[in-house]
Amino acid sequence: MLAALVLVEIAYPLVHGGTRAVLTVATVVVGYLLSVGHAWLSRGPRTAAVLILVTTGGGFAVEAAGRATGYPFGDYDYTGSLGPRLLGVPLVIPLAWTWMAWPAWVAAARLTTRPWLRTGVAGLGLAAWDLFLDPQMVGEGHWRWDSPGAALPGVPEIPITNYLGWLVVAWVLAAALTVTAENGSDDRPMYALYLWTYGSSVLAHAVFLGLPASAAWGAAGMGLVAVPLAVTLWRSRS
Repeated sequence: MLAALVLVEIAYPLVHGGTRAVLTVATVVVGYLLSVGHAWLSRGPRTAAVLILVTTGGGFAVEAAGRATGYPFGDYDYTGSLGPRLLGVPLVIPLAWTWMAWPAWVAAARLTTRPWLRTGVAGLGLAAWDLFLDPQMVGEGHWRWDSPGAALPGVPEIPITNYLGWLVVAWVLAAALTVTAENGSDDRPMYALYLWTYGSSVLAHAVFLGLPASAAWGAAGMGLVAVPLAVTLWRSRS
């Protein structure tokens, strides 16, 4: 599944229009199955069930509330290009929360054994991914903000409050995941997923998608977790 995910993401910048939207949904679905499957195989069905309840269920709840109230992400709405919706939220969106929440959680466990610090690192690792995600998806027309207001330099379409909302929600989800099993049989696929997402996102935004500002912001933000993870893995291998 990791190989399939990589192939789909490589194809993404090479296509356009409706085909790119289809690949967006396919990427999320494969990523979701990869993360949930890894949780199940490495830590058992209980952990997989908790992951789904917390991140898929929680992701849907916060997206539905956010779209209806404007909190915590700002006043935004989806355009209908990502398939069927429930309460205005495309069904694929909660899957994306799970897809990246799990590798962020596993990566954090590699970097620290302190529960409170792991929650902080995992939440940061998930929220920083949005520095890539939102600029890319807004650029593709999948969702938009009515009045972005204050924004990061070079990314005017997305309010800074959105990223802060992501950080708070990601920390809450990470805290809820503390009830899952700490150690797994083999976490290398999740390390690879997190590092691939980081490196490929920087490359795609900078070279293929014409989003140099989000490439820089994402490289700096997600790099706070991805770079230490890469260094830790390299040192252990050495």
